[in-house]
Amino acid sequence: MYRICTFVLCLAVSLASYSLAADEAKSRPLVLAHYMPWYVAPPVSRSWGWHWTMNHFDPQSVKDGNREIASKFYPLIGPYDSGDPHVLEYHLLQMKLAGIDGVIVDWYGLEDFRDYPILHRNTQRLIDQAARLGMKFAICYEDQTIPALEKAGRLQTNRRVDHAVREIQWLRDHWFSLPDYVRCGGQPVLLSFGQTGLSGEEWTRCLQQAKTKTAYFSQHFRRDAAVGAFDWPVPSDAVAALKIFQEHAESWKQSIPVAFPRFIDIYAEAKVHESWGRIEDDQGATFKKTLTNAFSLKAPMIQIATWNDWGEGTVIEPSKEFGYRDLEVIQQLRRQHIDRTFSATAADLRLPLKLLQLRRTSSIHRGEADRIAELLANGELAAARKALSPNSK
Repeated sequence: MYRICTFVLCLAVSLASYSLAADEAKSRPLVLAHYMPWYVAPPVSRSWGWHWTMNHFDPQSVKDGNREIASKFYPLIGPYDSGDPHVLEYHLLQMKLAGIDGVIVDWYGLEDFRDYPILHRNTQRLIDQAARLGMKFAICYEDQTIPALEKAGRLQTNRRVDHAVREIQWLRDHWFSLPDYVRCGGQPVLLSFGQTGLSGEEWTRCLQQAKTKTAYFSQHFRRDAAVGAFDWPVPSDAVAALKIFQEHAESWKQSIPVAFPRFIDIYAEAKVHESWGRIEDDQGATFKKTLTNAFSLKAPMIQIATWNDWGEGTVIEPSKEFGYRDLEVIQQLRRQHIDRTFSATAADLRLPLKLLQLRRTSSIHRGEADRIAELLANGELAAARKALSPNSK
């Protein structure tokens, strides 16, 4: 009898512990990085794209080992092409080892206009890599494309909503149903960036006509058709903007708070337009404060702005100036706030770069490189370290 009671008690404790762990896992926010797929560079492409040059800088010009690019900061791997599968693998593995769950991709739609086809192609390549490496993704629709198409005579004013409906239906048919697509309340998450595209009333009609149930988030303030809003750094007054967002978010069903490291753009120097303003890095304190604050809000998702907007300097991607510092902060705060068992270390953040260098120099067989990437993605870090060791055969 004693043994039976002991067994039942142990089973009850075990089930309670399992239930608690399951509830804890369910309540953990997703940490997502806003991702720009718009970089074009040789040798993957024939020429340098606007986001590296802004029609002012010349990446062919090299000084002190750095190419001249449209940024005040410099990627640790140098300027790259967003269509390069090895770079996409490197980025996603870096994120995974930092404790980032996935990406929110800046998407400009399907129209054959400007560089939109390149962005769409690169987004598809990123999604393919995300599926391979076990990372999640969601789409942030740049509906500012709609007035741009209108101005260029590519879209009639009375077809604005119809155009957006077609694009959302395409998302529904191709990406929303994928197992790695981010969901909120069981529905695929869709963000729209800015206030210069569709109006709030047009977004309401758009989502009604699309007949696609989505967890739609507008920027800064919740539109009528949205379940909530997502925040974004405001360089003119970052602290006040964060406070306003949080006050409004209390009355919404959902919200996506933002964390950011700084905002130091290159627009004035590139003669694109005046600078939007400046948020200081403050030796890493800005990122640590905004990410800690985002965790404290208990939202279903946190958006980091950004992984790689080099033109605005909001990058947490490893750079020559900041190294892996911001990724190390994510590791620390993830362990502190949502996942005590997260085991990747600061040293592990260096492993994806080793793999990228081996791929770039053809110093490793493709099959072996793929195997190491799989080890890193699956958290088999000891085996990955051994495989990447200089003495490894």
